[in-house]
Amino acid sequence: MANSTHTPAEQAHRTIHAGGEWLAASSGATREILDPADALPLAVVAEGDEKDTDLAVAAARRAFDAGDWPHTPVAERAGLLRRVADLLVRDREKLGLLESRDAGKTVEEGRVDIDCVADAFRYFADLVAGEAPGRVVDAGSPDIHSVVVHEPVGVCAMITPWNYPLLQASWKIAPALAAGNTFVIKPSEITPMTTVALIDLLVEAGLPTGVANIVTGPGHTVGARLAEHPDVDLVSFTGGLVSGTKVAQAAAVTVKKVALELGGKNPNVVFADACETEEGFDTAVDQALNAAFIHSGQVCSAGGRLIVEESVRERFVAELARRAQKIRLGRGTEDGVECGPLVSEQQRAKTEDYVASALAEGAELRCGGKRPEPSPQRPESGYFYEPTVLDHCHREMRVVREEVFGPVLTVETFRTEDEAVALANDTEYGLAGAVWTADAGRARRVAGRLRHGTVWINDFHPYLPQAEWGGFGKSGVGRELGPAGLAEYRESKHVYQNLAPKPVRWFAG
Repeated sequence: MANSTHTPAEQAHRTIHAGGEWLAASSGATREILDPADALPLAVVAEGDEKDTDLAVAAARRAFDAGDWPHTPVAERAGLLRRVADLLVRDREKLGLLESRDAGKTVEEGRVDIDCVADAFRYFADLVAGEAPGRVVDAGSPDIHSVVVHEPVGVCAMITPWNYPLLQASWKIAPALAAGNTFVIKPSEITPMTTVALIDLLVEAGLPTGVANIVTGPGHTVGARLAEHPDVDLVSFTGGLVSGTKVAQAAAVTVKKVALELGGKNPNVVFADACETEEGFDTAVDQALNAAFIHSGQVCSAGGRLIVEESVRERFVAELARRAQKIRLGRGTEDGVECGPLVSEQQRAKTEDYVASALAEGAELRCGGKRPEPSPQRPESGYFYEPTVLDHCHREMRVVREEVFGPVLTVETFRTEDEAVALANDTEYGLAGAVWTADAGRARRVAGRLRHGTVWINDFHPYLPQAEWGGFGKSGVGRELGPAGLAEYRESKHVYQNLAPKPVRWFAG
């Protein structure tokens, strides 16, 4: 971290940034961060609590109420975001490796994440710089000037998950800064390292003191305090449904703006006509593997529900299972590894429980379903689990209803288009889904009927910074990315100017 006067051992514990200073936790508490590939210590960070959170919120409040950032010209704010993007490109290898070791993903996935983070900062820089200063509203009189302008919300609290630590942080930080807000971010307590590094890059890029603040610590103290804090104007949370519900309840007391990006149970619907050619069949199978097993299935938009037309089910599932068995598991920094460990022992145990319950409820195990044999690339102490395909699943199974967040793919079948749509929509969530078909008309019909925030046709997982990301049902409220993502971090003000005021004489006398 920049400009430290502390020894390396002291500095390693100073991961709370408030009011321009790197600090240890006020209690002196620390947390050991483990590498999920071998369960060995990777780093030690400060374990903040409510007192540290209050300190960071106070710094953000001062920077918003008395600082220059909210009033900084748009072009200057955009320029700072572009400088941050350039610094991310400069540090791509270092940050990609850190993301890999912290979250367990492959180093190539880590590099791609850093590229996407840089893209997000550039996108919001361009978006805010190209906007009109306000929207004129016709008041029907030449003596009235009426305009709707946008202003920053204020102090933003950001709570991010462990699966895409820096990417999810950027989806919140970039639009918040573009709009002129200050913020306090709480990264996941088990994957905080790249978010800590990003705060250093923001400072290096010239962000004023107090605008960016971070508190490393657990959700039940730091996250809970941020959600309820009276000096926080907006809380943006990405994570699980249970925690998101608690955030919404706490924020309601002070009537904060709330943005929640929660879980998903995402259908991947494959019609037989998508598999009529060998190329079509191979592509659909390949993308089903990608949908379910990228980052070991630890993705909110993972296509963990394969819903395939009955006439091609056996051939499709057999090939899918054959190829899933060949996925190379190992430490994400090793060459040739295609899938890393789960993020924690707790997450692996949760995955094992879901698989056991599915088998008890009648599912057929086509591949996986166990921990792999140890190898030099897969230490026995690491949190590895084989990619798993469960056939003959149905809606009553827990593994079909609930978000697993592990490398588990369930298979359901259908015979008609209406049945496919009904199965895909039969979920409490509504985050993402996909449809595979060679029939363009069917593609549009099914996509239009799916109740999910993002629908891919003949693809899975791509996202565009320019588009909106959000869900229906229990997948959350609010939007990230695109113009709507910027709008989340703004308030609208109607300025009405009467150029020729006259007495109203509404009341007698």
